Amino acid sequence: MTATLEPRAIGRGLARRDGGAKVRGVAIYADETPVPDPLFCRIVQATVARGRVSDVDTAGATALDGVVGVMTSTEAERLASTDDAELAVLQGTEVGFRGQIVAAVLAETDEVAREAADLVRVTYAEEQADARLSADRGDLYTPESVNPTYPPDTHEGDVAAAMAEAPVTVEQTYTTPMHHNNPMEPHATTALWEDGHLTLWDSTQGVHPVRQTVTQIFGLEPEQVRVVCPYVGGGFGSKGNPHANVIMAAMAARAVPGRPVRLALTRQQMFSLAGYRTPTIQRMQLAAERDGTLRGIAIDVVEQTSRIKEFAEQTGVPTRNMYAAPNRRTTHRLAALDVPVPSWMRAPGECPGMFGPEVAMDELAAELGLDPVELRIRNEPEVDPETGKPFSSRNLVACLREGAARFGWAGRDHRPGMRLEDGWWVGTGVAASVYPTMRMPKSTATVTYDGGRYVARIGAADLGTGTWTVLPQIAADALDVPVEDVDVLIGDTDHPEASVAGGSSGTTTWGSALVEAVREFRDKYGEDPHDGDAASGSVNPNAAEEDYVMSAFGAQFAEVRVHADTGEVRVPRLYGVFAAGRIVNPRLARSQFLGGMTMGLGMALHEQSLLDPRTGHVVNHDLAEYHVPANADVDDLQAHWVDEDDPYVNAMGSKGIGEIGIVGTAAAVANAAWHATGVRVRDLPVTLDRVLPAR
Repeated sequence: MTATLEPRAIGRGLARRDGGAKVRGVAIYADETPVPDPLFCRIVQATVARGRVSDVDTAGATALDGVVGVMTSTEAERLASTDDAELAVLQGTEVGFRGQIVAAVLAETDEVAREAADLVRVTYAEEQADARLSADRGDLYTPESVNPTYPPDTHEGDVAAAMAEAPVTVEQTYTTPMHHNNPMEPHATTALWEDGHLTLWDSTQGVHPVRQTVTQIFGLEPEQVRVVCPYVGGGFGSKGNPHANVIMAAMAARAVPGRPVRLALTRQQMFSLAGYRTPTIQRMQLAAERDGTLRGIAIDVVEQTSRIKEFAEQTGVPTRNMYAAPNRRTTHRLAALDVPVPSWMRAPGECPGMFGPEVAMDELAAELGLDPVELRIRNEPEVDPETGKPFSSRNLVACLREGAARFGWAGRDHRPGMRLEDGWWVGTGVAASVYPTMRMPKSTATVTYDGGRYVARIGAADLGTGTWTVLPQIAADALDVPVEDVDVLIGDTDHPEASVAGGSSGTTTWGSALVEAVREFRDKYGEDPHDGDAASGSVNPNAAEEDYVMSAFGAQFAEVRVHADTGEVRVPRLYGVFAAGRIVNPRLARSQFLGGMTMGLGMALHEQSLLDPRTGHVVNHDLAEYHVPANADVDDLQAHWVDEDDPYVNAMGSKGIGEIGIVGTAAAVANAAWHATGVRVRDLPVTLDRVLPAR
């Protein structure tokens, strides 16, 4: 009889382990934490963009039955550290942006707290605010670095000379607007102080990073703070670092020791307190030979930051690595404005930073009369253009060719405005995508054998990406046991330290720690462990990172239809093909790719936070006017990948997949809109008012 071998755990399309609890509504989120007799905290926000609070009248609020107290900068405790101005909640009267927390109400019910917050009257000594971004400002400056630690500028060769000498050039400016992350679960915290210890049930992408920040802000030891987060209802980067709401919740709970406090931001409040993607202005220059070979490439980026705290998006960084060209330049300049603090949003840097370059490449292809897929292939670098190092693996060309075959690209007429079908102009477009493969330095896992089961523990987070499911697969694969025999516990600082779920690094980082823990376990106990046997392992430095550049790549293809009379824009087809290392779970990977592409579709057609520069206020601060895609916005959405064996990235051979789906999608849609109509939209989103008048 031939034995049937159990398939390896990695590579199986297992269903989500947390899916049943979420479908049944029994998964516990931060604001639902079952705590006895909670108080409710509602914040009061500044209605001016710059100035000082001169008076706070709390009489109307405190007169309501059920109001426990009102916190202002006068009564609030003094924090141990105010180095981070965003987190220095109620530490002074200065207002740095509209929406800043200037008071908070504590009440017995959420309804009373909300009513009381509306009754707090704040008087300001208002100052002239500056909230208008432009590329011709005289006060633009160069940051010391861009997120996280890249140099702001790079130069190689002479781009100006290449532009002057090249037979074909493209020089255009592209813009992306302010975007807000808008996860379905708002930022929420339940906080409890007992006997000098703080417990935070927080919606976060990293329980240990929250604890690290809170201990510093309040002057506590790590053992005094516990952060718990088993489930996250989305984050897209906005929950990667704690924002002011977490500090406010902890302060409110400390004011009423022994009673838990709930603080959940409203949808409107998230538009000023939970971070956002900075708008960008991208000046692109391409210099090429007649055959499409690039002689020069440059991107000069202008973006905004808050006057009270700097965040510099690495918008120009992907241009440094994408295409071969002997003459290269990337620069970043910031405008410090009276606006909320920008932060991470899905694929920071790569997402906005690939829009300008990929549309410019399409413009160059049109100028040359060359297939835009072929243009990209002709400029494929043999080594990383910036460092000269080889890539650990780079299958962009395979993605482009596979995508073209699946999409039916062959035979495409590259001239724009040639297909009119039933009153709709029809076009197709392509763009390439890249995202670095990162592994964070801090993560530890433990493995224990207990009652015939293996239990791994690590303080990781699952913000809907599948951590609950893929980590058991990785552990089981390393143990060489059925995945059904493995449990993994996450989302609690009582578990070993884990890095933030950001930068598409979670699975590669936490999985690497699990593999090290399993290796230690097997070295100690072999394949016949006993109850109580345990071992731990941590992420080790990857020596290959010194010798190779590691990234995932992809190609997105879009079909766009633009109504000839109304300018209505539709995307009936959107395909993506990716090269992202070894796929741990195909079912969940496809979900992540499709989710990223859907978010990219929103970037292309819908998403735009409209900031009134006179007031510093985002006027469309709700989901009624900040539009995101729905199922009806694309009929045929597909994600595929090419098999990729990369022995250098980590023990699993995996790369991050959470963000690369969004990179390039908006450019593919914009390029398809041009192909349909002949109208080049260089300022996102691609809306009918931008297409129709030019047509």
